[in-house]
Amino acid sequence: MKLSDFDYNLPKELIAQQPACPRDSSKLMILNRRSKKIEHKHFYDIVNYFKKGDVLVLNNTKVFPARLIGRRADTGGKMEVFLLKKIEDHRPKTEENWQALIGNRRKKAGQIIEFGRRLRCEIVGRINEAVWEVKFNKSGYQLEKLVDEIGEVPTPPYIKIEDLRSKTKKLKSEYQTVYAEQRGSVAAPTAGFHFTKPLIAKLKKKGVQFEFITLHVGLGTFMPVKPQDIKKHKMHKEFAVIDRQTAGRLNQVKAEGRRIIAVGTTAVRTLEAFSRKSQVPRRKFQRNLKSKVSSYKVKPQQKWTDMFIYPGYKFKFIDGMITNFHLPKSTLLMLVSAFAKAPADKSALLGSKFILSVYKSAIKNKYRFYSFGDSMFIV
Repeated sequence: MKLSDFDYNLPKELIAQQPACPRDSSKLMILNRRSKKIEHKHFYDIVNYFKKGDVLVLNNTKVFPARLIGRRADTGGKMEVFLLKKIEDHRPKTEENWQALIGNRRKKAGQIIEFGRRLRCEIVGRINEAVWEVKFNKSGYQLEKLVDEIGEVPTPPYIKIEDLRSKTKKLKSEYQTVYAEQRGSVAAPTAGFHFTKPLIAKLKKKGVQFEFITLHVGLGTFMPVKPQDIKKHKMHKEFAVIDRQTAGRLNQVKAEGRRIIAVGTTAVRTLEAFSRKSQVPRRKFQRNLKSKVSSYKVKPQQKWTDMFIYPGYKFKFIDGMITNFHLPKSTLLMLVSAFAKAPADKSALLGSKFILSVYKSAIKNKYRFYSFGDSMFIV
């Protein structure tokens, strides 16, 4: 399976630079992977495609302003530190170490970077080709508060509106879902941008069940796929959590045969990475009470996952997904292509061919693409 199988051309004017207002007024494409039928709607119409008992699974991770702009203590030269994840260890509580990207060619171990507000860090050393370890002079809530005050939201490079970037407070709220709760992501789970609190209330009134899991979006979301053979691509690990109560409810839903709809590729990867095959008894209305059928359950746990889903993958737990329109040659597009394949289709690549034809239709109908763009509901 080649990288070129997931390429397409997109007019630059269709790259969304800010979210729709209100959020649920964005366009929505309804995509039936079995019949290949396409409908063009608005996101607020999604209520009509749900029924009582359906379940929406959303990623409640919260983006933090991970980009810090500072200066070298010795020369005053500009240094940019992009925080990735905290390094858990037993160092003194007055210090805290992080994995980070450092945007300066002359960086080296021992350098001190100052950010203002008496916050500084020391470059400890290189972890790998791209990632470095830095040590801050603050820790815990004190460091978190300072980062929130002086940090910038690490929006994708294709968002070019400088006026939006300059409005730090506005951007921090816009680049966040309305249900964000668990701090830890360097990028937002953007499929959730389309939900508003009134829309969530309408769905709940209709009898749709909401469940929340967590995957902290990390460095991998910005990393391109380089190998021509996509199977050689390695995903960066991201931290994910499904608690015991949520897993219990989801497993009950699965056993009852109700629809489970994942909101975004992060929710898809978490559910699929946490699912395990199990044996469950047949129901009373079935003929043979003693026989068993194969099923899948999600296991409550917290772990690092680097699951890479591409065409040929057999989905275990989800019945549908809500997603945005993704970058060419991206792992996100590959995941969507894998899910778009109808169960009856024999070739794994039929999903990617179908999705690329769908993307052509989206371009023709002036859909907005990428993080702040429009949405697709695949069933």
